[in-house]
Amino acid sequence: MIKKVCCIGAGYVGGPTMSVFADKCKDISFNVVDVNPDRIAAWNSKDLSKLPIFEPGLDEIVKRRRGKNLTFSTEVHKCISEADMIFISVNTPTKTSGIGAGQASDLKWVESCARQISEYAKGHTIVVEKSTLPVRTGEVIKAILESSQSSLNSKNKNTFDILSNPEFLAEGTAINDLENPDRVLIGGSNENAINALHDLYKKWVNEDKIIHTNLWSSELAKLTANAFLAQRVSSINSISALCEVTGADVREVSRAIGKDSRIGSKFLNVGPGFGGSCFKKDILNLVYLANHFGLPQVADFWESVVHLNSWNQNRLTNIILEKLFGTLTEKKIGILGFSFKANTNDTRESPAVQICKNLLNEGAYLKIHDPKVSKEQIDLDLGTPPIEDLKKNEVLVKKYKYKKWENSLLENDFFENLDAVIVLTEWEIYSKIEWEKVSKKMRSPGWVFDSRLIVDEERVKSSGLSFWRVGVGTVRRN
Repeated sequence: MIKKVCCIGAGYVGGPTMSVFADKCKDISFNVVDVNPDRIAAWNSKDLSKLPIFEPGLDEIVKRRRGKNLTFSTEVHKCISEADMIFISVNTPTKTSGIGAGQASDLKWVESCARQISEYAKGHTIVVEKSTLPVRTGEVIKAILESSQSSLNSKNKNTFDILSNPEFLAEGTAINDLENPDRVLIGGSNENAINALHDLYKKWVNEDKIIHTNLWSSELAKLTANAFLAQRVSSINSISALCEVTGADVREVSRAIGKDSRIGSKFLNVGPGFGGSCFKKDILNLVYLANHFGLPQVADFWESVVHLNSWNQNRLTNIILEKLFGTLTEKKIGILGFSFKANTNDTRESPAVQICKNLLNEGAYLKIHDPKVSKEQIDLDLGTPPIEDLKKNEVLVKKYKYKKWENSLLENDFFENLDAVIVLTEWEIYSKIEWEKVSKKMRSPGWVFDSRLIVDEERVKSSGLSFWRVGVGTVRRN
């Protein structure tokens, strides 16, 4: 019987997932632990607007369950020792050096978790992989746990079962994805352990949606799901470029092919490229695995999805450069949106990061607005040097000329003397901008670049501004 659950990792997966579990399983204690005290302090903040993660609906769940059967703490060892079930929900970034650099996942945090579990767990513990992991990682965790136990006195040996329970969350809709999942995947070899996790989920998920597999199928299914979704994004973005030069409209093309029941309409929205913590990382992991097992053709196919995504981001930069007379030096450009998608403050692999870097390298001055991303995060993503260094070096001052706008767009001078505005994230507020007022503040000829197809074209053009939108070409006539 599961009474206490520990989740190692209080990030974008661990925090929301355990919050929903606590909301649905009120007779079980859920303890989220992390070694980062600032993150834990944010989760425990009385001001729910200061939670470390912005996710619609999350604050209300935390308010209901925190202090009852949901806790956030840095007491990692204590919570491990008390837990019947432990979720590993830590970051698995792409390796930056060594064998597999640039493709393989760095499992140092997963290994660290396994070693802590082997040292502090008591009795029988079910260990659940929640992080996105390469195939056969479960074997690594099992080997660490078993090797540590072999050195202990036989009377004190603990036992473990390993399960894979990958998350299938989309940031911005994560709470709904958790409360109303398409499926729940549980991979493992021990039926009792599988059923223990199954019993938690069935308190709110229909049992026909809970799928049991072996451990490795579960691990690979997560990588494959993300790879397939990313491939659809790259595919429709490639078609959007073709639409622009042929006079077609990508919205009409998407609607037409989306009506095909074999294809469906999801993930056929064009944009500046896919982002988030998983898509690129998981595809590159798939590339590494394919090469490792002697399947170079498979590796080449999936790597092309990543290459096309990068090409699409650079393509937008080139279009902006062309429209602004071939130079961006000292030109002022407004960036609307920095998170990789709306309804999240996550900027990991956000297309806006690379596009902003491209524009800065061309000599542009940027004004950046995002409703949820902090200036500190933007500084981190763009690699801004310390202010002391900027003051000493005129070259750096010119390279890192940008400002994060904190307030509402029209009640200040955000648009004052801008040469162009680029919509990079589909926040709803950007679809409601009063372009007639904006045009009077911008420098002529002002441009609006809509990479998300959310701007009212007629209102922009009637205001006297020039307009470009992704995936929509000019109708050609003979």
